[in-house]
Amino acid sequence: MNPLELVEIGSTGLKVSRLGTGCGPLGRFVTDDEAAAIISKCIELGPCYFDTAPGYGGGFSEQRLGKVLSEIPRSSFTICTKVGKVLEPNPPAPVGAVIGPNRENEMPWIYDYDTTMRVFEGSLKRLKLDYVDILLIHDAENHFEQAMDGAYKALSELRSQRVISAIGVGMPNLEMMARFIREGDLDCVSLAGEYTLLVHSALSEVLPLCQEKKISVIIGAPYNSGILASDLTENATFNELPASAKVLEQARHCKAICDRHGVPLKAAALQFVFGHPTVAAVIPGPRSVSEVEENFQMMAHPIPPALWQELRHEGLIPADAPTPLNTGDQK
Repeated sequence: MNPLELVEIGSTGLKVSRLGTGCGPLGRFVTDDEAAAIISKCIELGPCYFDTAPGYGGGFSEQRLGKVLSEIPRSSFTICTKVGKVLEPNPPAPVGAVIGPNRENEMPWIYDYDTTMRVFEGSLKRLKLDYVDILLIHDAENHFEQAMDGAYKALSELRSQRVISAIGVGMPNLEMMARFIREGDLDCVSLAGEYTLLVHSALSEVLPLCQEKKISVIIGAPYNSGILASDLTENATFNELPASAKVLEQARHCKAICDRHGVPLKAAALQFVFGHPTVAAVIPGPRSVSEVEENFQMMAHPIPPALWQELRHEGLIPADAPTPLNTGDQK
């Protein structure tokens, strides 16, 4: 599968590369220099679709992106950020520090119109940009009414003013995501860990709704926070928690089948999601330059149809889950 293939988001005319970069780790787990190197490697290889948010490291992900992206032509990349998490004053971090997740826990979630506009303006300043391509309502499952009355109205206005090209939502609660899809006019949604080689929850309602309404899907956390990119030991994590014995067994079974077909588990994890016609892009979150390079290689790795057939036969993917074409033949 070509990681650089450009795919339209909804019916907006905006196109993103199949392989993007989830920038959560840029705000939490790496230093300034490491973040700059990761971003620069993405630019060098070409998957220049970046997904960030104010909540990723209390604004540090956006700031670090802004330092690098402000030095290259705006037309050479696409970027998505989010609204919902409001940054409160924090003590400045030491230069070169690795920002821990505790920093973002201090920030409230607010979705009214005025706050949404203020949050977006803050993102533009940190990113050093005049506009972003995609703007999402972030983790609003417990704030539906406020988000629809406030944030959604703000995003719709920004889209009509062409300050942004596409709007959508991103949250782990699929029931609430389906409600946003039904009641809003969205261009895309972001699914983190809910449609992967191991988890198929979105297949029953959210993905069919997106297909019906011509909404594009961006897949985050394709490795389920690490297990599908790990050596599958007892220390593997699944959706930010220690993996259960059942999940480990499932992942090991997938790997055994991948091994028989000469396909890395990571390649299957990244490419599986593209079987569904709504999926536009996948955005793993690299923590090093080597992970950027590996993600690129895994997206391009040939996968024979027989691998998907065996996974289905073994009950590891649902009978109704669409799978990619022979990705070794795709251009």
